[in-house]
Amino acid sequence: MKANFPRRIRLIFVVISLFALVLVAKLYFVQIVSGQNFKERADRQYVRPVSNVFNRGNIYFTNKDGSQVSAATQENGFIVAIAPDSITDPQASFDKIKEIVPTLDQTLFFEGVAKKGDPYEEILKRVDISTADKISALHIPGLTISQEKWRLYPGDEIASHALGLVAYKGNDLAGRYGLERYYEDILNRSNDSVYVNFFAEIFTDIQQSISSKPKIEGDVVTSIEPQVQFFLETELAKINKTWDSDYSGGIVIEPKTGKIFAMAMGPAFNPNFPQEQKSSLIFSNPIVESVYEMGSIMKPLTMAVGLDSGAVTAATTYYDAGFLTLNNKTISNYDGKGRGTVNMQEVLNQSLNTGATFVALKMGKENFSRYMLNFGLGSITGIDLPNEATGLVDNLKSPRDIEHATASYGQGIAMTPLAITRALSVLANGGLLVTPHVASTINYKIGISKEVAGGEGIRVIKKETADEISRMLVVVVDKALRDGTVKLPNYSVAAKTGTAQVANPNGGGYYEDRYLHSFFGYFPAYNAKFLVFLYTYYPKNVRYASETLTTSFIDTTKFLINYYEIPPDR
Repeated sequence: MKANFPRRIRLIFVVISLFALVLVAKLYFVQIVSGQNFKERADRQYVRPVSNVFNRGNIYFTNKDGSQVSAATQENGFIVAIAPDSITDPQASFDKIKEIVPTLDQTLFFEGVAKKGDPYEEILKRVDISTADKISALHIPGLTISQEKWRLYPGDEIASHALGLVAYKGNDLAGRYGLERYYEDILNRSNDSVYVNFFAEIFTDIQQSISSKPKIEGDVVTSIEPQVQFFLETELAKINKTWDSDYSGGIVIEPKTGKIFAMAMGPAFNPNFPQEQKSSLIFSNPIVESVYEMGSIMKPLTMAVGLDSGAVTAATTYYDAGFLTLNNKTISNYDGKGRGTVNMQEVLNQSLNTGATFVALKMGKENFSRYMLNFGLGSITGIDLPNEATGLVDNLKSPRDIEHATASYGQGIAMTPLAITRALSVLANGGLLVTPHVASTINYKIGISKEVAGGEGIRVIKKETADEISRMLVVVVDKALRDGTVKLPNYSVAAKTGTAQVANPNGGGYYEDRYLHSFFGYFPAYNAKFLVFLYTYYPKNVRYASETLTTSFIDTTKFLINYYEIPPDR
């Protein structure tokens, strides 16, 4: 009997310790994890509790010093409503409320009063607490006040296409575009757990309390830097205004990691007032969701795979007659003129279609296509944004030479601006295909964080090849782009323009007067911190991207160099 006594004591101690551990854990979740939810439950009792108050996680931008600034959050306020049958003196009630809220809509109020038998008609929304206190003090019979929350985007239009918005679809309020939709399962909040009696839960099913897992809810921290985002959006607005473009877009990405510092479309929209937009099409993000034939910014990829395969070097020459006939179809340079015998550097300097074709055919159709597909042009990038489109690259599988020839200079195949940005990043980061991402960290409510990274990347070309194509593109900027007048003396900048005809969906072929202009560049060229991609759709009365996008690219480059204090590399 005495021998069993210490064993019983130890058993009792273990049971008590286990129970105490459960209590501590549950108190942690009640006070720390769900503390805000309980506070909100108390707030609902302000005047009249409501069955469900909107609740959602936050999205943040990240400043260059690592601090966070709110991109999407919640605003608190109150709804003022009336029970029409209980309003005994409508005019007096209206006049009293009107003194406090001069903007009270008279028509809305009296139409609500007229709905006899209706127990609830809202007359004011998004009322601040001071105003709610004053209205409550009127003690008007039939008037109720309840708490409400709504999604607030403090930056208004800033990064609207990347952030997306929260909206109703039927009776469901949820993220509908952008990050709001992609991270819906993390940002969405369930209020059900708030109403569970803590002690009842423990004593009813202690095993379940031990084994249950917390709901995966949290906040999303993005890599978008607000000053970089604002600058990019300003430049896009200038492009649209100067050239009367239908729209323009841009990306600032860290090519080594896939981290996106800015992603913008112009015109943008204000997610705080989505009802003011005439079309829901403006909410979608063409950078991720639309595909385009990209034109001559494909030529650096073609040249890179030619170098990597050993088919050509920068000094390799060919005879340029200005045109070339393949499979009974003729392709030509942008101006139809021949240059005679030229080397591969001049193919990039002068953006020669025949030169890109020479490279693709010299290395062989199958080899060329394999490389192009390895750049990810025919697949999604895996970015953390919804509705990503897949590239249209069937021409790379054609047995004919002509389809490969046109693909080599960016016609006949189409991809998203994001996909081409990812592919071009391979040239800037030493030859690796990385996964682009907008979110950088997920902060879960349970107190842990998860880093969002693009991974180590898949090797597409050799580092030596990436260095050589970078050198060639630096020559393009130093000597060819606007005759070398935009060269930065202390910085190596690798860049290339692109001009592509826009396909006509009605009847096939291409529009005679519509173009997609694109421009990409990275710097410092041999240890790139940033890659900038710009494009503009259907600029008016102008032919070439060097005219529409060069100034904005150079201005963006100078801004990033100064803002991040990037040291000179030459």
